[in-house]
Amino acid sequence: MTDSGSLLSEDRGGVRTLTLNRPDRRNALDAGLWVALADALRDLKRDRDVRALILTGAGGAFCSGADISVPEDVHPRYKLDRLTDVALALHELAVPTIAKVTGIAVGAGWNLALGCDLVVATPESRFCQIFAKRGLSVDLGGSWLLPKLVGLQQAKRLVLLGEMIDAEEARALGLVTWVVPADGIDAHVDDLADRLAAGPPFAVAQSKALLNDGADATLRQALANEARAQPGNFATADAAEAYAAFAAKRDPEFSGRWAIRPAGTANSDRGTE
Repeated sequence: MTDSGSLLSEDRGGVRTLTLNRPDRRNALDAGLWVALADALRDLKRDRDVRALILTGAGGAFCSGADISVPEDVHPRYKLDRLTDVALALHELAVPTIAKVTGIAVGAGWNLALGCDLVVATPESRFCQIFAKRGLSVDLGGSWLLPKLVGLQQAKRLVLLGEMIDAEEARALGLVTWVVPADGIDAHVDDLADRLAAGPPFAVAQSKALLNDGADATLRQALANEARAQPGNFATADAAEAYAAFAAKRDPEFSGRWAIRPAGTANSDRGTE
């Protein structure tokens, strides 16, 4: 485990877990944690050994949002740039991401969870777009994420009223993927991450990007994107491995390895002719 103070990082079998570690502030994101999280997400993007990400919080809370308790002598736009860095770095990750939410996820903390591909919560979890109650407007991508996930009317309800909702309502709205008992959430998320990490990495990354892009595309554009993406999958060893595993009635072992030899090297193992 790597400990940078307010952010913990741990790797296990192709799965990286990033833990917000300010439990005394219910993992509110201060200037240092915003920067550390953006850096960690960028580092993950360059690490091809990582196949899935779990994002969670320490001490029984996910994240209580941005820490506004300590005044900063810096222009507000620079503060928002930190949020932008995190939101984009998380959204643009090729690997699948899971938010493991115990306790509260409030304001930017909730939108941080929604920026993940899947959200797992406990029955005790609570969620709130608290911005209006703080005299602020929605941020960390909430204005883009919420209408896509719940529709414009429900998004307005959540943001303009700033109501606290429980995990079951969040699941019913499509904002939580699974609600599992608190004593089983670790095992559930670990199993889910392992299953994602065992998938074909290039194909999974392509599917994730296609789904993200497809949310803003016409059907014609989405079909064109799919047609451009699929040949790249056939050029990896994973496509052949999937067929071989099916024929042999075994589980496939995906590597993401590029299977086409460069031009002029087809006979390199037999010498020149």
